[in-house]
Amino acid sequence: MKYRLEHDSMGEIQVPADRYWGAQTQRSFRNFEIGMEKISMEVIRAFAVLKKSAALANQRLGKLDERRLAIISQVCDEILSGKLDGHFPLAVWQTGSGTQSNMNVNEVIANRGNELAGEKLLHPNDHVNMSQSSNDTFPTAMHIAAVGEVKEQLLPAMDRMIQTLLRLESENEGIVKSGRTHLQDATPIGFSQEISGWRGMLEKARGMIVASLEGLKELALGGTAVGTGLNAPVGFDRAAAQAVSELTGMDFKTADNKFYALTSKDAICFAHGALKALAADMMKIANDVRWLSSGPRCGLGEIRIPENEPGSSIMPGKVNPTQCESVTMVAVQVMGNDSTIGFAASQGNFQLNVFMPVIIHNFLQSVRLLSDSLVSFEKNCVSGIQANREKMRENLNRSLMLVTALAPVIGYENAAKTAKKAYREDISLREACLGLRLLTGEEFDRVFHPEEMIGPR
Repeated sequence: MKYRLEHDSMGEIQVPADRYWGAQTQRSFRNFEIGMEKISMEVIRAFAVLKKSAALANQRLGKLDERRLAIISQVCDEILSGKLDGHFPLAVWQTGSGTQSNMNVNEVIANRGNELAGEKLLHPNDHVNMSQSSNDTFPTAMHIAAVGEVKEQLLPAMDRMIQTLLRLESENEGIVKSGRTHLQDATPIGFSQEISGWRGMLEKARGMIVASLEGLKELALGGTAVGTGLNAPVGFDRAAAQAVSELTGMDFKTADNKFYALTSKDAICFAHGALKALAADMMKIANDVRWLSSGPRCGLGEIRIPENEPGSSIMPGKVNPTQCESVTMVAVQVMGNDSTIGFAASQGNFQLNVFMPVIIHNFLQSVRLLSDSLVSFEKNCVSGIQANREKMRENLNRSLMLVTALAPVIGYENAAKTAKKAYREDISLREACLGLRLLTGEEFDRVFHPEEMIGPR
């Protein structure tokens, strides 16, 4: 491999000749050979938006000339297009402020920009990092990446699932089945009502997630090192936030209190709490689906789900609810990520939180996993759910909790006696009620209508 010499305040260091990064990136690359997790490209692209926005703000405020703005913008656009993906090699497990990743972006923009300009036009600190500090850029990039990924990936995936559930509700209108609480038989429910519960979870979770984005739309940029805004011109924070909004099409704004914005990570902690709520809902839905489809002969068997692949290397013909299992694994990972983010967010000491790379790594992983899981679950399982009407009818008619319909007529205690007699003697509720001489056959038939028990009476 060929190398070139780069230098920083600590001296010279060899850098691969075909890479645009500089000395500080190389030192971090060498000093933090930890794990496989790299700073995600979502964060790098957020940095590109940030750097272009900062350059625009500096130019508007008379701090940066038009030519340097044009070159910085051109390189940022190359980063956003994915052209320079191979030039951002740093580990998540680096400095907790993300300083080296900020400098990685600065160095790549400067070196690629100088190549485009044909001269040493840009300095990574003096021009690309103008009016900024790692301490305000990294939290800003975190927020830009978090909002962008939620809006562009997660919300559309949730919307597709909600639409599929709406379709299933309509298709299964009028089917009455046994309800269940405590994993025990309960009073009847419409299958469409059961599906509407799943839909309601996703709709409520979506609202929580959208509401949580408001805190993430506040940007720390302009606070520089400790929140005072030292070395940034007056108005830079507002101009930069406006530029970010223009470039992303999202309504970002500058944080009113930069001292808070640099040290607290409560906004992203709160937003991930909404992701955890979605994960909990997805765990519940996936468990419902695999319980209801359990069998095919020795389980509940009330729904049929698509058969996607063989389920056993030893049991021929076995098919498992693999999509449900995948969803539940994603859910527990997201719940684990929430614990990591919560612990990390509690570590804002004095003017800075130094757990930022691991916070955004876990946040974005949760968004990716939930988005991909929702798409896969909807496409490969939920969209193909079919009601097993015969099994639902059989289970409904065998349910002892239908006796609830008799309670207003014969009283709670007599209804309990009826249910216990039917269970003990393995006879129908009608036979038990008549055997106890609580009702005549005609009276029983007049009040006992399971299909009417799915609403107020």
